[in-house]
Amino acid sequence: MSDQLPNCPKCNCEYTYEMGSLLVCPECAHEWQAAEDESTAEVEKVIKDSVGNILADGDTVTIAKDLKVKGSSTAIKVGTKVRNIRLVNGADGHDIDAKVDGFGPMMLKSSVVKKVL
Repeated sequence: MSDQLPNCPKCNCEYTYEMGSLLVCPECAHEWQAAEDESTAEVEKVIKDSVGNILADGDTVTIAKDLKVKGSSTAIKVGTKVRNIRLVNGADGHDIDAKVDGFGPMMLKSSVVKKVL
């Protein structure tokens, strides 16, 4: 648990204290589990493709627009299939790690792919 206790979820009082495994608010007498607070704070980020389909690890996607590849004279064409993607928290909005046929491993943005249904 962190050094600072969370505010009361009922009245937002900042003077909460621990009593055993419970957190207690002295103003409204609300009691709650510390694990409850941690589980609600951890929300998984949902990654969607260019048309709004939810992506998951292992999905197959197609490229939705021509992509210029840095250091290469050719581009990845529209409709190129990319199999077995992996979702990551990359830099500059690149949230897909994949191996593109003919180009090798690279990071892609979810806004330039479309999920194959």
